Amino acid sequence: MSELVVSADWVAEHAAEVCIVDVREAWEYDGIGHLPGAVNVPYDSYRADEHVTERDDADDPAGDGQGMLPGADVFADLLGSVGITREDEVVAYDDHHGSFAARFLVTAERYGHPTERLHLLDGDFSAWQRGHETTTDPPDVEPTTYEVVEPAETPLVGLDAVAAAVDDPDTVVVDTREAWEYEEGRIPGAIRLDWRELVDDETRGLKPESELRAVLTERGVEPDRRVLLYCNTARRISHTYLVLRHLGYPDLAFYEGSLTEWKAAGRPLETGRE
Repeated sequence: MSELVVSADWVAEHAAEVCIVDVREAWEYDGIGHLPGAVNVPYDSYRADEHVTERDDADDPAGDGQGMLPGADVFADLLGSVGITREDEVVAYDDHHGSFAARFLVTAERYGHPTERLHLLDGDFSAWQRGHETTTDPPDVEPTTYEVVEPAETPLVGLDAVAAAVDDPDTVVVDTREAWEYEEGRIPGAIRLDWRELVDDETRGLKPESELRAVLTERGVEPDRRVLLYCNTARRISHTYLVLRHLGYPDLAFYEGSLTEWKAAGRPLETGRE
């Protein structure tokens, strides 16, 4: 597997070589403590205030919905303000099994940060706290100019691509929400894989590789198929997307607009149990 998902010990060993990003709220970062050297980039700072279903800027030639992405300029200013550049190795963490941190990393990928330089702390803040010291002292930060570069390829897909995938036998559409949400309304033909099924509740990190692959195989989420992921606002699929990348799945599609956009566009829904 890749070094996309890394342990607390790995972070400790490479602390001098990486930029550590804490995406919890400021009161948690300041009051509870954080990893030494970590900068604070709260979740709400790198997501849009509302769901955007249409774009008119030049850096989205496919016309795909922006969803909850903050915009390139906002993200560049945000990372520059905490001293991060595109050349930096970045480790992100939260206190929610990694889903909020995963959203940060997927956003960075969308705005061109090299994917091999992005890492998720396995087991979130609690994994670090169990075996390593924390601090309430903020690091000295020298602002930088963060350069957004449009990636040559992106896993993001838009509304029409998702509609086409519904009838594509080589694509499995995956709903990563809870059972009750899935039953209330989903994209037709989608299978359900609650993102938390890939997480160990005790360690708060990923389940062992054999268990991950067993769950995925049982649901029909195989690496020889294209996997298209959605939820409501793209936070939960961010975690599942990173897990599948970590496992080496080669063909992943990320529906940023998710069910919020699908419903707003009046597209059909399927209801009831699987």
